[in-house]
Amino acid sequence: MAMAKAMLSLLVHLHAALLFVPEPAGAGAVYSVVRYGARGDGASDSTRPFLRAWADACRSPRPATVYVPPGRYLLGRATFVGPCSSRAVAFSIAGTVVAPAGYAWDGATAGQWITFESVVGLTVSGGTLDGRGDALWACKKQQPRGHCPTGASSLTISNARNVVVEGVRSVSSELFHVVVLQSRGVTVRRVTVEAPADSPNTDGIHIHKSTNVAVYDAAIRTGDDCVSVGPGNSNLWIERVACGPGHGISIGSLGKQQGMAVEAVQNVTVKTTWFTGTTNGLRIKTWGNSKRGFVRGVTFSDSTMAGVGNPIIIDQHYCPDGGCGGAARGSSSGIKISEVEYADVRGSSATPVAVSFDCSRSNPCSGIRLRDVRLTYQGKSGRLQAAGAVSSCRNAQGTASGLVVPPSCL
Repeated sequence: MAMAKAMLSLLVHLHAALLFVPEPAGAGAVYSVVRYGARGDGASDSTRPFLRAWADACRSPRPATVYVPPGRYLLGRATFVGPCSSRAVAFSIAGTVVAPAGYAWDGATAGQWITFESVVGLTVSGGTLDGRGDALWACKKQQPRGHCPTGASSLTISNARNVVVEGVRSVSSELFHVVVLQSRGVTVRRVTVEAPADSPNTDGIHIHKSTNVAVYDAAIRTGDDCVSVGPGNSNLWIERVACGPGHGISIGSLGKQQGMAVEAVQNVTVKTTWFTGTTNGLRIKTWGNSKRGFVRGVTFSDSTMAGVGNPIIIDQHYCPDGGCGGAARGSSSGIKISEVEYADVRGSSATPVAVSFDCSRSNPCSGIRLRDVRLTYQGKSGRLQAAGAVSSCRNAQGTASGLVVPPSCL
């Protein structure tokens, strides 16, 4: 517990040191949003100055930077569109960019607040993005499902290539904080995410239909998955992520929507992670229906758990909020899960079942490997329980090697 907290504190302080970004020098043309009329008073709408600065930077034939000086800049829904003339375009933030107050604004229904679309060779760096999601979260907690807007993700990289997002701090996003969508060659590093544990659907980093994406050195405290891997992803590398509170690092959910497309995730590495008080640790989740797809070639290694509800879990009968009905819990998932390794996972579980493989009846999990797994049951009190942690397996096949505690049921 102490080690996980120390690592989280170290990452948070590291990111805080990166929040000040001086005006770029010697990096080609610099387009300050202030010169286009943006005001850092937190109240004046700076959407048009931001878009005009981007348009000029994007047209520049040489490397160009859009610069956001210190201050608080109110920004409505904004899509920064490429391709640009130069493949070296930067968006450098030294201040704070804030969303409109409340949730009755265009971005809340559109699903995205700040979007970079169809850009090649982009760097987004520094600063704070404040999604001001409190009002929408309150609505979702008080009103029946469907009575509130879905919300807006704070930062989306869409249909882009060779992008770096670094040193960004995202707070209080209405929906997901950082989204990588239908993109290739994206690196997200030294990012900090902050939202309350009870903020709904506020995934820290969400990756969807993308390839060759890397996440490094992230400190994520949120109300949903710290990192979520949706369908259509391949060749992902996730390393040095501190998570908590949150729902852990999740592959899925997969198979919710029926259709012709096969939902697939393959070649994913999750390495050196810390989970503190999270609902889950390392999770793969699929809905129990006939939608076809697969998850294969996944490695989880070097993970530390501190009071985690489900440290290792595969759930192929995923059904949040009981919305599927009793029959769906027994349905057989069409998503095939294979070749998944858990290596050097240690720490404490807050529940007796520290390892749970609840796999599909028609598509059993295969090639599951446990190597050097050491998990104890400490309960919510943090005290070691005499009964000890256990493993639970259903329709799972695989092997265990090295010291494996609790004893494997594979």
